[in-house]
This record gives sequence, structure tokens and C-alpha cells, in this order.
Amino acid sequence: MKRRCAFIFSGQGSQFPGMGKLFYDSSKSVRSLYEAAEMLRPGTMEIAFGSDAAALRDTRNTQPCLYLAALAGAIALGEKGIHADFAAGFSLGELPALAYAGAFTYEDGFRLVCRRAELMAECAASNPAKMIAVMKLPDEKVEEICHGFAQAYPVNYNCPGQLVCAVAENIEKEFVHSVSAAGGKVLTLAVSGGFHSPFMDKAAVSFAEFLKDFILREPEIPVYSNYSAQPYVSDIASGLLFSQINHPVKWQKIIQNMSAEGADVFIEVGAGATLKKFVEKILPGVAAYSIQNYEDISDVSGEVGHTDAEE
Repeated sequence: MKRRCAFIFSGQGSQFPGMGKLFYDSSKSVRSLYEAAEMLRPGTMEIAFGSDAAALRDTRNTQPCLYLAALAGAIALGEKGIHADFAAGFSLGELPALAYAGAFTYEDGFRLVCRRAELMAECAASNPAKMIAVMKLPDEKVEEICHGFAQAYPVNYNCPGQLVCAVAENIEKEFVHSVSAAGGKVLTLAVSGGFHSPFMDKAAVSFAEFLKDFILREPEIPVYSNYSAQPYVSDIASGLLFSQINHPVKWQKIIQNMSAEGADVFIEVGAGATLKKFVEKILPGVAAYSIQNYEDISDVSGEVGHTDAEE
């Protein structure tokens, strides 16, 4: 029986200098992707391949560079004969997931990502906040802690035992103290704003207006929405896409829903292995991979090809 693959596209916080460069050096199609992006936003390749971690932490740089790195991995997989039956992206990763699935062109996706990044950076500057991962506590307890503060929101439901919160900078210490007092652990993420929360309300409204100038088609494969945890359909795609900016990411439910529909191999494309680790916690024992180079792709080919050969 053929394995059914889900491509999962990395989100902010996973970025690193040079991500995507190995695929750029080896694939004509990936080079074309980056060159087209460079025409639209000069300097992007230098930031992606030659900058430091601090420059990449600026969301105006993070999002365009991660978008390209994610698609570079997906293109490289396709060139080796590995294609997705399902797709989803974490936060920013939802845009390359939709582009991969044909909801819009790669170039239009890049335009959308650049504007999304600008709007979210503007909100971050006017609403200083941190993204804090809370671990070792039930979601219900983390939600209870958030409700005790005026500007603390549960936003990324990552996996069992990990819920990320968007917290105003001026209450960060008090929030962390409350988590520690409840027996939890915290980790501050390498992002520049309080995303997926009311801190981003203005960005969501402005992005909705920007989306009106683009053609959004029904994806060619199921792409699961951060906002609903269900597949996109053509008549509501734009609504889900801007709503995810200021609403929680339901990642655990997305992975569970894809598994229920038959996904049994999960391949993270983009940067790092964060989503792979989430999948392994959500679905213990499932086949999960992250793709950073061609050796990683060979590992996936061995898994998928070996299973097919047995049948």
C-alpha cells in the first residue's frame, strides 16, 4: 500500500543563516525561485544566505526567507519523485504550503509573504510582546494562567505539553513567575512580536485588504488551515488566510486530522526540525522527517520507496 505523505512547512523561530542554500546550489528550479524573488525584493538572497541570526530574527526578513527555504525543500523533494498528498504550514509556513498546492503562484505567494511580514512587523513595533513557550503543564492550566493577565494569550497549540503564549513585554516577568509557580517551564522564542493574538489585529485587517488584489484558487491537495484545523476550500480561503494572523495556531489538531485522513509520513520542509518533533509527540511512532539537504531526502526516499516495494 502506498504511503501517504504530508508536507509540513516550517514557521518562524526555526530560521538559520544559509537555510535553503544547498538546494539553491544544486537545483535549477530552486535557483529560478530565488532569482524571481530577488527581482521582487532585492537583497533577499543576501539576507537568506549571508546574514546573521539577528538579521533573520526581524520578521520582515524572516518570513520571506523562510518562505523560499520551505519551497526550496518541497521542490527538491519533487525532483526526487516525492510529492505531498496533504500539506500544512505553521503560521508563516501556511503560505508556502498553499503556494505548493497551487492556491497561488510562487511569485504571488512571495508578494503576500512580504506584505504580511511588513504588517506584522508594524504591529510588533507598536505592541511590544514576546512569544513564550510553556511546557510541562496541561493546556487548560496555561489558559487559566493567561486569563489572569490583561495581555497574555494562548496562541500556538503545538503538541501535548507545549503551548506558546503571546505576552506583553511589561508583564513578561510576572507571567513567567506564574508559570514557574504552577510547575511549568518556559522558553522565549526567537521571534519579534506577539503573533496570532490581538496584538496583530491591525495587521489582519490590512492583510485582508491586500488579499483582495490576488486570485486565490482551491488547493490541488488538502491544505489544512491554522485557523480551523480543516482543509481550505476556494470560497473561504482568503478569510482563513488573514484570520490566522491574529488567532491561535491549532497545530496539534491539524496533525491529528491529517493522520485521521490517512497521512502516515510527515516531512518537514523549510528550516530546522521543530515540526518533526511536534509530530512525534502528537503521533508517537509515526514516520517523521525534516529536510535540510539531499542526504535527508535520501532517507525519506528509502522509507517511502521501501514501503512501496514491499507491496
